[in-house]
Amino acid sequence: MAVERIINTGISNDDQQEQELEVTLRPHDFANYIGQSRLKQNLQLAIAAAKKRGDPLDHILLYGPPGLGKTTMASVIANEMGAQIRITSGPVIERAGDLASLLTNLSDGDILFIDEIHRLNRTIEEVLYSAMEDFKLDIMLGKGPSARSLRLDLPKFTLIGATTRTGNLAAPLLDRFGMIHRLEFYKPEEIRQIIERAASILQVRIAGDAADELSRRSRLTPRIANRLLKRVRDYADVNGDGIIDTVVSGQALQLLEVDELGLDPADRMLLLAIIDSYKGGPVGVETLAALTAEERSTIEDFYEPYLMQIGLLERTPRGRKVTPKAYQHLGRVTRDEPEQTNLV
Repeated sequence: MAVERIINTGISNDDQQEQELEVTLRPHDFANYIGQSRLKQNLQLAIAAAKKRGDPLDHILLYGPPGLGKTTMASVIANEMGAQIRITSGPVIERAGDLASLLTNLSDGDILFIDEIHRLNRTIEEVLYSAMEDFKLDIMLGKGPSARSLRLDLPKFTLIGATTRTGNLAAPLLDRFGMIHRLEFYKPEEIRQIIERAASILQVRIAGDAADELSRRSRLTPRIANRLLKRVRDYADVNGDGIIDTVVSGQALQLLEVDELGLDPADRMLLLAIIDSYKGGPVGVETLAALTAEERSTIEDFYEPYLMQIGLLERTPRGRKVTPKAYQHLGRVTRDEPEQTNLV
C-alpha cells in the first residue's frame, strides 16, 4: 500500500480544493513561467514561426519527472498560440472511439494535450499515426465480412503529449512528434522565485530566508514547492500571526518530517533499507518494491530521479546503490570506514 507523502508529485483526483489551487498558481504565459529557459526559447521561436505562417504548431512531446510543469507548459503554449486546449490523459482513453470523439470535436489550430501518453493502449496509438501525420482518421464500421473502413478528415490540430517514460512509447509514435523536449529539475533560486510568486497569489507574507529554506526542501520541483508553501501557511495561520519566517517554516517542516534535503520518511526508509538490509547495495528494484510496499514504477518515477539528482542513489547494472553522501546524510558509517569505538 502506497504511503501518502507531502512531497508526492501527483495531484489527488479526490481533492477538489487542491486541484483548484494548483490551477490558480499556474502561470498562463512565458513571461510568468519561471525556469526552463532553454525550452522556453525553443518554443517561443516555434510559436512565432507558426503564427507568422498561419500554420498549427508541430506536435510536441514533453518528458521528464513528474511535477516539473508539463501540463502547465501545454497550457502556456495554447495561450501563446491563442488556441483552445483540450486536456485528457492516456488511461482515460480506453477505446479507439474515445479518441475519435476527441479528435472530431477539435477545430483548426486547437491543441489536444494527452498526459501520461505512454499509458495509451497500443491499438489507440496506431489510430494516432494517421491522425498526427495526415490529419485523417481511419475507423472501422461493422464487424466481420461486412466491415468496412471509413476515412474522415480531421482539423489541423497540435498534439502535445506528456510522459515520464519515453522508453514506453512506440517508435512510430515518437517519430511523429516534430519537437521532443525534456523538462529539467529547477535550480534553487528558480524554486525560490516560484514560492514568492505563489505566496503573492495566495496573499501570504513570507520572509526571504524562509523562502530560501522552503526552496532547499522542495526537491527542485515546483509542485512540491507550492504544496509545502500551502502547508506552512496553514501552520503559520494556526500557530502564529500568518507570517512565514524561518522559525515558523522550520517548525512546520519538522512537523511534516521533511529534512534539509527535502527527504521525507519514505525516502529515508528506502535508503536505510538498502543500507541496513543489503549493506548499501547493489539491490534490484523489484526487491526494493517489495521492501517498501511500492510498485516498481513508483520507485522509478517518484523516488529515484531526485535521489539520483542530489547524489544519494546510483543505478548500476547490478542494481541500486546508496552513495557515501547518503551514509553521511543519514548518520551511518560506510562499509569502507570502520566504526570508531572509545578505548579506555
